[in-house]
Amino acid sequence: MASIGIFFGTDTGRTRLVAKQIAKKLGEAAAPPVNIGRTTVEQFLAHDALIVGSPTLGDGELPGESTGLTQPSWEEFLPQLAGADLRGKTIAIFGLGDQKKYENEFVDAIGILHDAFVAGGARVIGRWPTAGYDFAASAAVDGDDFLGLAIDQHHQPLLTEQRLDTWLEQIKPELLP
Repeated sequence: MASIGIFFGTDTGRTRLVAKQIAKKLGEAAAPPVNIGRTTVEQFLAHDALIVGSPTLGDGELPGESTGLTQPSWEEFLPQLAGADLRGKTIAIFGLGDQKKYENEFVDAIGILHDAFVAGGARVIGRWPTAGYDFAASAAVDGDDFLGLAIDQHHQPLLTEQRLDTWLEQIKPELLP
C-alpha cells in the first residue's frame, strides 16, 4: 500500500498535533508527520499522495522566518517547489486559524498552499463547507467551500475530531486508489 506523506508547518505546535492525529487515524496508510522546515523537496516529492497543513499567521501569512519563527517553514519551502512538476500528485490541505481574532484572513494559508500546488500541476482535493464557521473573509474560500479543511482550535476545539473523521473519510478514496 502506498504511504501518504504528511507535512506541516507550525508556530505554536497546534498544527503538529493535528498532523499527528491525522497520521494516527490513517494508521499504516500514512508516513509519520514531518515538519516542512525539516525536509527536502526530494523527500516531499517522494509521495504521490500528500496531506499538508499550516496555520495562518498575522495578516494571512504562511509560517516562516519573517513571521518570527526561528526555523524555516512553508514560507521558505514553497519557493523551492517553484518549477517542480507536481503532476500526478494528489494533495489534501488542512489549515488552522482563529475565525474571531483574524476574521478577515481566516485560514488564508489553505488558499496560498492550494494555489502553489495547483500552479505546479497537482490535483488538490478535500474541499470543506464554510457552513458552521463565523468569519468575514478568507483567501481559502471558493463559493461555499474552503479549499481544504478549516480548523479553529481556539473557538471550536470540540468540533475538530468529528471534522477530521468526516474529512478523512471523504479524501481517503482519492489518496489511496
